[in-house]
Amino acid sequence: MAKKLTPGTPAPESGQYKVPGSKTEVTAVKGKPLPPTPKAGQGYKLVDPTKHKPKGK
Repeated sequence: MAKKLTPGTPAPESGQYKVPGSKTEVTAVKGKPLPPTPKAGQGYKLVDPTKHKPKGK
């Protein structure tokens, strides 16, 4: 299982991140900080990574 990412942590990859046990889902960009969670002590888990097409193909 992937480790829980805390708010303010730079997203390791672009995609949809979910707060486990809630309906909260956010879109994050690789390298940008994850937003605050609804409640203290919560974190994010990557649920749907972005699928990139290589440039020039």
